[in-house]
Amino acid sequence: MTGIGRRRRRVWVVLATSAALGLTVTQAQASSGRISPFGVRELHQQALLHQQQKGLSAFDEAGDDEDGGEAQEEAEQADQYAEARTSPGIVAPGAYGAAYDALKDLPHAHGRWDDVTRLPYDSDDPRYRDINSNSSGGAGRVTGRVTGLAADNHGYVYAGSANGGVFRSRTGGGHWTNISDHLPALSTGDLQLDGHGRLWYATGEANTSATSFLGTGVYVLDDPRHGSFGKRDRVGGDELESTSINALRFAGDKVWAATTAGVWSHSAKTLKGHWKLEFAPNPDYLPGGSKASDPSAPYKNITSDIAVDPKDPGKVVLAVGWRGGDTYNGFYARSGGSWQRLTGLGDLPSNAEDVGNVTFARSADGSRYYAIDQSPEQTAENPDSGLEGIFVSKSGSPTGPWTRIATYQQLRDSGSALTGAGYQPGIQAWYNQFLTVDPKNPDHVYAGLEEVFETKDGGKNWSVPGPYWNFGFPCWSIDPAKQTGDCHQTVHADQHSVAIGSNGGAPYVVVGDDGGTFRRPLNGSADASGHATDWKPLNDGTMDALQYYSVGVGVDPSRKGLAVTGGLQDNGQSQLRPGERVMGSNFGGDGGDTITDPANGCNIAQEYVYLAVSVTNNCAVNDGSWVTDPSKATTYSVAPPDNATSEARFIAPLNADIKDPKTWVAGGRHVWINTKGYAIRSGTEWLNAYDLGEGHTATAVASSGGRVYAAWCGPCNNQGFTRGIAVGNADGTGWHQLSLPVDGTVPNRYLSGLAIDPKNSDHVLLAVNGFSRKWTEGPGAGVGHLFETRDGGLSWKDVSGNLPDVPANSVALLRGGTIALGTDLGVLVRTPGSKTWRVAGDNLPTTAVMQLRTGPDGRLYAATHGRGIWAIDTRKLR
Repeated sequence: MTGIGRRRRRVWVVLATSAALGLTVTQAQASSGRISPFGVRELHQQALLHQQQKGLSAFDEAGDDEDGGEAQEEAEQADQYAEARTSPGIVAPGAYGAAYDALKDLPHAHGRWDDVTRLPYDSDDPRYRDINSNSSGGAGRVTGRVTGLAADNHGYVYAGSANGGVFRSRTGGGHWTNISDHLPALSTGDLQLDGHGRLWYATGEANTSATSFLGTGVYVLDDPRHGSFGKRDRVGGDELESTSINALRFAGDKVWAATTAGVWSHSAKTLKGHWKLEFAPNPDYLPGGSKASDPSAPYKNITSDIAVDPKDPGKVVLAVGWRGGDTYNGFYARSGGSWQRLTGLGDLPSNAEDVGNVTFARSADGSRYYAIDQSPEQTAENPDSGLEGIFVSKSGSPTGPWTRIATYQQLRDSGSALTGAGYQPGIQAWYNQFLTVDPKNPDHVYAGLEEVFETKDGGKNWSVPGPYWNFGFPCWSIDPAKQTGDCHQTVHADQHSVAIGSNGGAPYVVVGDDGGTFRRPLNGSADASGHATDWKPLNDGTMDALQYYSVGVGVDPSRKGLAVTGGLQDNGQSQLRPGERVMGSNFGGDGGDTITDPANGCNIAQEYVYLAVSVTNNCAVNDGSWVTDPSKATTYSVAPPDNATSEARFIAPLNADIKDPKTWVAGGRHVWINTKGYAIRSGTEWLNAYDLGEGHTATAVASSGGRVYAAWCGPCNNQGFTRGIAVGNADGTGWHQLSLPVDGTVPNRYLSGLAIDPKNSDHVLLAVNGFSRKWTEGPGAGVGHLFETRDGGLSWKDVSGNLPDVPANSVALLRGGTIALGTDLGVLVRTPGSKTWRVAGDNLPTTAVMQLRTGPDGRLYAATHGRGIWAIDTRKLR
């Protein structure tokens, strides 16, 4: 899908603060005098809806929107993230592995990085209960998305983060140690302990299907309690490179992998030798096939899970299908030497329209098989949910017969926080799924969607031990003296992984979601509503898996030192002030780009998504009193008009002029200029400096002394991908499009970063994402990742030199002329006059660096999308 044309469902929001206070409107409503047309019940429900920790804050101001909602936002986020790395074509296998090998051959610059955010992050910090915060929702301490979990019966827990690798705990969770930093890919698809106690790590996160980061295969660690993964631990060859792996399943002496490139198998005894392609519904679309360059190729061979018959490991059922729907979607089993589509499974659908993302789970005694199924048809047509249901096969066979034991309506009515129209359980069933069975009770099941569900009687009754959040429940209040009113701790929203383990004979369940890991006793306690009273967050700061898009640094106005902030995937905006040992969250939602006043770190402009920009002048410190007195809010919505028309990227570029911090540039379809700095109070105060053109959206912006550069794409996917750069002045004069022919001068790939020389605004560096033409099968892919102009863009020169062929996300020109480049595998630097790139420092994880910014302290700050914010002294990089 393209980056435009999708509009979020945004609603007028009103909070029910208490029976005594009644309903109060948001600041925007109060100032406008507009009253919501909804009734009291609907208003109450809408406040819990799309405005989740990745959607709008429960306190966010209003807007109008078409159908689509936050689930479409998540899909669009995934697609746009993939576009930057794949357009104008697809990535061939081996790309990341080759880049990693090239990176290892480079020398290192001196200096060590400091992990700035390796601290607990309290999403319920009582200091930040301003109008755009989600504080008091109940998730407590959080970290980044955890997409794989495994646990044993000796207190060891293994957590695989979205793009930070695998962490080990010896204490049932917490006190984490990373055990995968020597691998070329830190993106997690699945984690499994086999019957011999070995830990299997499948790389390449696949729960979005348009995955953020691809993997380099499967790795096995013989002694996970003490060892660490290395490249020699890889199973097979490079067959699974540049794929994503949804699940690993074991059948006798064979391991099966459900991937985005079909179903593969390998011996679980002998780890050498090639992986065998067992089944691909459309093999012509695989790399090397006759249709490999087709725009739809990445979606033609997706498999979500594999079920093995407990009585016969030779009998397996494949759940195959793209979440968006395709004729090949369905369940398959081998018959007569070939794979055949299954029909007649009972309540579990077998038609292509109703088989999408599927998760299986088997009971330890083999008496039950369970499944969650997402329906592509329902996802497309039902605004409330995409969930087809939860099913059980009481025969224990994956061929059924299957009985449906839960619909989304049943789950909604079992204590869910998602009861309003447009966002009910399973609305993101293609993104949120886990399933596991109590090893001692085949009728005791935990299921994960947006929330955590539980049944102890095989599906006759369900409860919600982990509700989405506590907003809307009678026990909730914004009282800063309490975490979440009188409600109990809950989990973060959006469930991805689960494991059951024990320590000292005490069994527990651990869940992984967009906020990290949370644990409770396997048979825990709950209140009258079925909400658990005993969740413990395991996010103590030692697993810094936070997924930053941006970073901002400024002098703290009231303390000695610097304040550091940054926007995060599904975890709002973190705020770290001098001397603190716990970070707080002062903005909710997906935190996008950030502008911070270097002279006052509490002057912050933060983007939610699609240029939904807010500004604060006090770090958004607030005790929640704005609920009864809207004038006490200290955050103001100042979104440029492209936000209302959805003509901006999911994470849209936002930057300040390097010579005038009061001049800001925001990029959607238009280039927007704000000259009031942090005194801006309304979206109407932006100047429309230039129209990039219909279908074009900005990907990077930069400004120096009023000279503005704006890179764009459109279409931004591989169906007719185009890109360009516009140049003009902040006052709206002198704008024109640069000539960037598709002749290899500047590749026809995603333009991701701009850096202007403060001494000469005609001297500009351009970072280019994606892989070069060796790996990217698409027109005009070209070669190189860093380009330079010294004449304002009239001509460009490839200055990549010996730079590894790896996607570049951000570029910074440091004092003295040193160039720093943020890539998908870390930070590289080159000093003036040198032709050789070096790896910056010797301890930064090989994860994606989304943004580089220099701080007032002279250090270079790197916002990584999977391992937090890091900083290094730039003097060491010369």
